Amino acid sequence: MFRFIHTADWHLGQSFHGYDRDYEHGRFFDWLLATVVERRPDALIVAGDVFDTVNPAASAQRRFYDFLASIHAAAPAVQVVLTAGNHDAAARLEAPAALFESLNITAIGTVARDADGALDCRKFLVPLKGASGKIEAIAIAVPFLRPSDVPEMPDAADPYLDGIRELYGRAADAARTLRDSQYPRAVLVALGHCHLQDGEESRDSERRLVVGGAEALKAEVFPADFAYVALGHLHKPQEFQGGRIQYSGSPIPLSFSEKDYPHRVVEVEADSTGLRCTTLPVPKTASLICLPEDGAKPIDDVLQNIDATCFDAGVADDERPFLEVRVLDDGPDPTRRSRIERALQGKAVRLATIKLESPRRDGGADTSDETEAALADLSTIDPADLLRAAHLEKYGAEPDAELVDALREILATETVASNA
Repeated sequence: MFRFIHTADWHLGQSFHGYDRDYEHGRFFDWLLATVVERRPDALIVAGDVFDTVNPAASAQRRFYDFLASIHAAAPAVQVVLTAGNHDAAARLEAPAALFESLNITAIGTVARDADGALDCRKFLVPLKGASGKIEAIAIAVPFLRPSDVPEMPDAADPYLDGIRELYGRAADAARTLRDSQYPRAVLVALGHCHLQDGEESRDSERRLVVGGAEALKAEVFPADFAYVALGHLHKPQEFQGGRIQYSGSPIPLSFSEKDYPHRVVEVEADSTGLRCTTLPVPKTASLICLPEDGAKPIDDVLQNIDATCFDAGVADDERPFLEVRVLDDGPDPTRRSRIERALQGKAVRLATIKLESPRRDGGADTSDETEAALADLSTIDPADLLRAAHLEKYGAEPDAELVDALREILATETVASNA
């Protein structure tokens, strides 16, 4: 039985409304290290978004490398497999390959091509040893895929999605060939950093990978003989196909929309006879609190709510909760922030943001449902459709497929840059 721990979406170096999350990440790594030492998995799998930006601070990089060194020192037999997410600098993540090899670590951020430019899926394959010392699993470690990464599918209805499907199909074929020729008892375990259809997004935290939501994959993209699929990108823990496909979720809340999420890693046991998954809850270091809890109120009511709320004064400064104050926006008020800050003086809490909400016609707070619906309608517009319409109007013909593909690649690049 091959056993590993699946985690993702660490987002090291995140600045949360001006606050550094390094302390929380440090406590998570302390817990994860202790968990690895206690449970002795065969591997630790990290499915992307190791860092929050493509240019992480030196402190975030130091935290990352110190953790990897600690894992190797405490449990040298544990193999670590890392893939790049849409927030990571793919080439930078895999750059220390020689050093990583000495620490039993494999990092995959980019795709490989042969001399003729053809995709070489062998780069994605990472044979993994079990407790027996023999290869018991093959990780198909696919990083976040940009349109330029996937095989060309000129006749496909959606070249990007079909290209991703084709890439996973080729990677699966390569893994089967390797397994059948050298490791007949090995199970196939896939990694992915993507948005799965019907996956629940985190408002204010995740951004769509491609404009128009065109990046959402069907679960069928992962072949049935993959024993387990370890996904990253969506921060809420969620499962598909009876738990065979899972998002581990982020280890700490990365926005106020995630404040009530259960944060976890997943311990997976797999062999030819079946699959067993165990949720390992991550201890919470700092809570996220919204006041008033039931939605925005006029400023005087908010101040009364703050005054009536008790915060634990015994917690360390770095463990004090983050606070979002919700206020009805009843017009310009230059004193609003200073009044809230005065009300919070002496309270063991960190003011992260003041969220203004417009009043509804019935006098309550506009919870932005109408705004979100409008944004959702905009998000369903495929820029390629706008290009086709404009091209037809001006030239009386559909644009070439190469032009549409170029547009998608530019949009994907711009979106990734804005996510960084």
